[in-house]
Amino acid sequence: MPIKSRIRTVPHYPKQGIMFRDITTLLKDPVGFRITIHELANRYTGMKIDKVAGIESRGFILGAPLAYLLGVGFLPVRKQGKLPAETIGQDYQLEYGTDRIEMHTDAVSAGERILLVDDLIATGGTAEAAVKLIEKMGGDIVECCFAIDLPDIGGRARLEKMGKKVFALCEFEGD
Repeated sequence: MPIKSRIRTVPHYPKQGIMFRDITTLLKDPVGFRITIHELANRYTGMKIDKVAGIESRGFILGAPLAYLLGVGFLPVRKQGKLPAETIGQDYQLEYGTDRIEMHTDAVSAGERILLVDDLIATGGTAEAAVKLIEKMGGDIVECCFAIDLPDIGGRARLEKMGKKVFALCEFEGD
């Protein structure tokens, strides 16, 4: 079962001309969701991974069960002000302005191998900020993993230009 067939496209959301790729249809499908997590686990089983870092919020949905199956810890990468203990952050550019993601200062130890997970790679701004944040903490990125890649928008190329490996279960090009 290709997971791409389980992902809904919502035209003109959140604004005119955008084709929004909605994973909630994949998540509500118990077979599709299970296959998605197991395909990811199969890819990373046997690799040296210390922790999975999931980007808020849909990266939590994919990253936590993946970490569980791999037998490693899970790290939430959160929006500013959402974590209760001492944090370290990384700013990144939005279309209009900036935003910030954070992790707890004790989330990553030097030399740990981290798998970064999110639902979708579009422009790559948030993923790039997460990579920089994890590396600032001394972690090594094993790979950046996504359910969906929108290659026309350039996020994959942006991460690869940083020297990062990128994997996605499916792509939506030009549609």
